[in-house]
Amino acid sequence: MPYRDLPDFVAALEQGGDLRRITCEVDPALEMTEIVRRLQKSGGGPALLFEKPRGYSVPVLMNAFGTERRMAMALGVESCDEIAQRIQGLLQFEPPKTLADKIAALPRLAELASFTPKDVSKAPCQEVVEDNPSFASLPIIKCWPQDGGPFITLPVVVTRSPRTGARNVGMYRMQVYDERTAGMHWHIHKHGAEHFRELPPEERRLPAAVCLGGDPATTYAATAPLPYEFDEFLFAGFLRRQAVELVKCKTLDLEVPAQAEIVLEGFVDAGDLRMEGPFGDHTGFYSPPALYPTFHLTCLTRRADPIYPAVVVGEPPMEDGPIGKATERIFLPLVKMLAPEIVDLNLPVFGIFSNLAIVSIRKSYPGQARKVAHALWGTGQTMLTKIIVVVDEEVDVHDIEQVGWWATTNIDPQRDVFFVEGPVDSLDHASPEQDFGSKMGIDATRKLPSEGHKRGWPERARMSEEIVERVTRRWKEYGLP
Repeated sequence: MPYRDLPDFVAALEQGGDLRRITCEVDPALEMTEIVRRLQKSGGGPALLFEKPRGYSVPVLMNAFGTERRMAMALGVESCDEIAQRIQGLLQFEPPKTLADKIAALPRLAELASFTPKDVSKAPCQEVVEDNPSFASLPIIKCWPQDGGPFITLPVVVTRSPRTGARNVGMYRMQVYDERTAGMHWHIHKHGAEHFRELPPEERRLPAAVCLGGDPATTYAATAPLPYEFDEFLFAGFLRRQAVELVKCKTLDLEVPAQAEIVLEGFVDAGDLRMEGPFGDHTGFYSPPALYPTFHLTCLTRRADPIYPAVVVGEPPMEDGPIGKATERIFLPLVKMLAPEIVDLNLPVFGIFSNLAIVSIRKSYPGQARKVAHALWGTGQTMLTKIIVVVDEEVDVHDIEQVGWWATTNIDPQRDVFFVEGPVDSLDHASPEQDFGSKMGIDATRKLPSEGHKRGWPERARMSEEIVERVTRRWKEYGLP
């Protein structure tokens, strides 16, 4: 069964021995980050529920997605590859042609229909409506010493397109300036920023609702690289195999998850740009201050006893690593649909998911590795990938030593390294210009004669299966461990 809400997920973590309650006082400014940082550097550690944030009565949940096992648990699976298999099944679904086909397809179509968000009139997230809404009532964390202030780091931000009316759900960090204003850090490539740009000249305000907490699948869906105008709440319903319940905001024409812990209602002001940052980001470096639009808080609703969720990013590995790995596995079928010759994909955590992609392919014609690299650069969030390494299908892309061996032995640098220019991640501090720079492709596949390699390609040196079997059988005779 899917988790109904965040307390349900917390209870499951605790029952499984994967949650620690911190009962002493801990300061949300820096101390919580340092505790999580140490756990992440030592393998991930348990999820943490800080019951007594210094100066606040609302407990803080951190490191909830801090391991790949816990990330899969959050999505209700043993492995995120299970979700990829479900997506693959959808992609292979053929419309029924005969009456028998239609009857056979009814259960599957009914299941898909059940994922559609469901409207409700009453919701736990509106048990309390604060008379005087203020960020000051929340234990918002300050992550790193030079951060520009406290940051909301796990917000599910809901907006609606002024042009089409389509809903978007994204995750954009928010620096709190004072009791009622915060920066809305959406990069130029994000769909929330697109809604902001769609505001007509005569309108200055984009309504926005910021949801904190809720069932973990819905929180994850806000990070997913879905196509523009694809409903993230529908995707969350697919992930959890149950529709997400939505309730209309108290002051906005927007719907939010009914099971959220806290909802911040307000608007993003086109006429109010402020310096946001610095912030110790997932790159491991401080992103510099820059102008971003300001969110104005006008209403705060919450549960009677809410939990405040937060995540810490920084020099990898940190908690965003398992979240990114989930995305890598879940969306692999869509990547393969884009380029069917792709066998597997690895976005290494140390490559912060936008700096490096390693992809294996079934190669059958000259230039195919370059074709795959350009296909990835031409779509979705992979357009921001700085370096793409393409290897042959037998290479395990998740074994970095194996990839390094194949890549360094298979390439002629002048022939097999190529460059393009285009959009880059807004946090890429190495590019000469913000949001625009160069990318590098490395074709580490075996080269064909038609690719300019007139020499023969050597056969890989392998031991015969007979000798492997014989030595394995006699291993104990050798007295070796």
